[in-house]
Amino acid sequence: MIRRFLDYLQYERRYSLRTVSEYGDDLRAFAAFLGLAEAAFEPDKPDTGDVKTWMVDMLDQGLSPRTVKRRLSALRSFYKYLLRLGLVRRDITQSVIAPKTDKPLPVFFRESEMEREQAIGERELDELMHQPDGKASPREVFELTRDNLIISMLYQTGMRRAEIVGLKDGDMDLKQGQIRVFGKRRKERVVPIGERLIGEIEAYMEVRRGFESPEKYLLTSVKRDGTIAPMQASALYQMVSRRMGEVSTLKKHSPHVLRHTFATTMLNNGADIRTIQTLLGHSSLAATQVYTHTTFEQIQQAYQQAHPRSKK
Repeated sequence: MIRRFLDYLQYERRYSLRTVSEYGDDLRAFAAFLGLAEAAFEPDKPDTGDVKTWMVDMLDQGLSPRTVKRRLSALRSFYKYLLRLGLVRRDITQSVIAPKTDKPLPVFFRESEMEREQAIGERELDELMHQPDGKASPREVFELTRDNLIISMLYQTGMRRAEIVGLKDGDMDLKQGQIRVFGKRRKERVVPIGERLIGEIEAYMEVRRGFESPEKYLLTSVKRDGTIAPMQASALYQMVSRRMGEVSTLKKHSPHVLRHTFATTMLNNGADIRTIQTLLGHSSLAATQVYTHTTFEQIQQAYQQAHPRSKK
C-alpha cells in the first residue's frame, strides 16, 4: 500500500523525488513503530490510539514538534488517499491534533550585504580578466561569471534552487524581459526581469560559448574530465552558501535565504502582497503573508529606536 501511494505521488501528483522519499520515510517510521516492515503493513489494522501513542513516543524520543507534525501530515495524506479509493473504512488520523509549533520568521540578507557581495564578485572578475600576463583561464572566467549571475538571479527573481538549475535557454525571453519558471509540481509562472539582469544574462551566455551542455541548460558545469553537464543543485547551494557567508553574519546563507531577501525587499519597497505571491509561485497567500510579519518587526524596531516615548 505504501509503495502504491508513493507511486501515486510521483507519477500522478508529480511530486519531486525528494518529497516522495520523505513521505516514504515518514510512513515507514509509523510501520516500524507498530513493529512491521513496509511490505507487512496493513493500513486497516491500526487505530487512532496507535497514532496518538506514536506521536507521544516521538516527542519522548526528543523529536521536534515540527518533525512530528510533518510525519502526521504524511500519514493523513496516506489515509485520505486510501479512503478515497475505498481501501480503508476510516481515517484514523482525522481526530488527531498535531503538536503546536512556533513558525520561525524568515531570515534575509540586508541590502548592504547584497551590495557588498556584488562588489566583491565584480572586483574578482575584473582582476581575473586583467591579469598582468593576460592568461586568465577561460574556465575560471566562465565559472566566476556564472556564479555572479546566480547570486543576481536568485536575489532579483526569488526563484527556488531547483527552479534555477532547471532553467533552459528556451525559458529566457530577453527581448520581452521575462523568464518562464517551472515550480513545484511543474507549475509554470512568468517572472519579469530588469535591464540590468538581462545584461548579466547576455554577458554570461557570451562567456559560456564553448561550455554549453547539449540539453541547453542555462547553468552548466565543467567536470573534472572536461565534459560539460548541467549544474547540480548541491554545487549551487555550496557556492551560494560560501559566498554569502563571506558578507553576512547570519547563521544560514542558503539560496532560500536569497528568496526570502527578494520577497522582503519587494515588500519593503511597496510591492503588493499578491504580486509577491505570484512572483514566488505560492499557491496560498498565507505562505506569502509571513513576510508582512518580518516587515512589521522592522517597523517595530525602528519605532522603538527612534521615538522618544517608545521606552519606559
